[in-house]
Amino acid sequence: MTEEILRVENISKRFGGVVALNNVSMSVAKGETCCLVGENGSGKSTMIKIISGVYTPDEGDIFIGGNHYKKLTPIESIREGIQVIYQDFSLFPNLTVAENISINQQLASGKQFIKWKDINRIAEEGLARINISVPLDVTVETLSTADRQLIAIVKAVLADARILIMDEPTTALTQKEIASLFKIIDDLKSRGISTLFVSHKLNEVTEIADRTVIFRNGVKAMDQDAKGLDVKTMEFYMTGRKIETESISFGKVDITSEPLLQVENLNLKHGYFDINLELKPGEILGITGLLGSGRTELALSLFGVMPADSGKISVQGKEVKIRSTEDAIGEGIAYVPEDRIREGLFLDQSINDNIVVGIIDRMVSRFGFLKNTQKRIEGENWIKRLELKTPTGALPAKSLSGGNQQRVVLAKWLAENPKILILNGPTVGVDVGSKADIHELIRSLAREGLGILLISDDIPELMQTCHRILLMRGGRIAEEFKREEITENQLNTELIGASAVNG
Repeated sequence: MTEEILRVENISKRFGGVVALNNVSMSVAKGETCCLVGENGSGKSTMIKIISGVYTPDEGDIFIGGNHYKKLTPIESIREGIQVIYQDFSLFPNLTVAENISINQQLASGKQFIKWKDINRIAEEGLARINISVPLDVTVETLSTADRQLIAIVKAVLADARILIMDEPTTALTQKEIASLFKIIDDLKSRGISTLFVSHKLNEVTEIADRTVIFRNGVKAMDQDAKGLDVKTMEFYMTGRKIETESISFGKVDITSEPLLQVENLNLKHGYFDINLELKPGEILGITGLLGSGRTELALSLFGVMPADSGKISVQGKEVKIRSTEDAIGEGIAYVPEDRIREGLFLDQSINDNIVVGIIDRMVSRFGFLKNTQKRIEGENWIKRLELKTPTGALPAKSLSGGNQQRVVLAKWLAENPKILILNGPTVGVDVGSKADIHELIRSLAREGLGILLISDDIPELMQTCHRILLMRGGRIAEEFKREEITENQLNTELIGASAVNG
């Protein structure tokens, strides 16, 4: 019989009148990779915080090894070998790799004087445990997301982790970095360390999971061996509905029409080179490539954040100069960033305020007073049109799920009535149900005549939304594909091929 490291029984947790978890039981075995899956608001984060001692359950029992708890404190959880790696990694950006890795041991020792030889020794031993190499003397803030994640894993392993909880660990990683992470998780498994892997990316779950647990609306909807479990089945248990992708309706693109956007020989030093593309009315043009391929730099140039050094940009047949975001907005170009939290929203402000922020000048009376009624009506119109799940637009944007926050960012720009919409990673960190809804919204906007540039490395996303797909490699457009002439597997192979070329 497999040794059980963690078991929670009949856990319930309420926040006011909201039931976050209702009578949920689950377990994690020694050396097992258990994937915890569910839409935003399903109870995943609440369960993680109960296991790590941040939240106290209202009801239920927690068993770790042979010990029984009604509630845990964070220090008790750590002493039991539970380590959580959150999306921000909880590292000190201004300290070196060696200092970050060894800081817990230094604090625990109670020593008043630092021996740099000991700090480096601890760091070297930690890196050796997971067979990786990172310079010890560089500050963490200079590292890539993947390397920062590795440092967080090393810290957890040095803290004698028995269970590693990873919260959406692949959100900002390339395919190559994801493969490296999975290799490390497999290595930890071979040494008896368990991983509770929380993710929205169901293709990754099928690849890494030994067992899959699915939460829906605060209850456990499924718990079974991952072998043979497919994405469609997981989607159904997550959402309670069948998500159709086979019968997607794409709008027709008139290839004889004048381009909404035309780019000729566009260049940006250390960004991209000789970019040529056209975007027609009603077309969704996908741009994919690895991080560093130039895809985001191109988007930022078209929106005026990183103006191009040379080349020509035309909107509806007229050459335009885009040297600032004001220039781009003036030409009818809108940009939805990948990081909606830091770049797209005022989280503490109301949903309505976020929606109307770009058109606020239209709602000021001639005496300089804001027309609150008009603001509310405009907000409610977009809430209804984009099917935002909220009882009122007066609530703060931070009260919404990830998918609904993304709808607010879209509403903000659509209120400006743009001609061209640039979407950078439009469903990053969004659950599968909201993802399907956002994809249908994107397709419906294109059917209304909007031209859309969609930047993503999510292959199914590209195949389910785009008419054409451009592959960037080394700052250049390397290949162009029509959606109907390539499969998901073929496009993925091309992207992996780009990884091999880029080394």
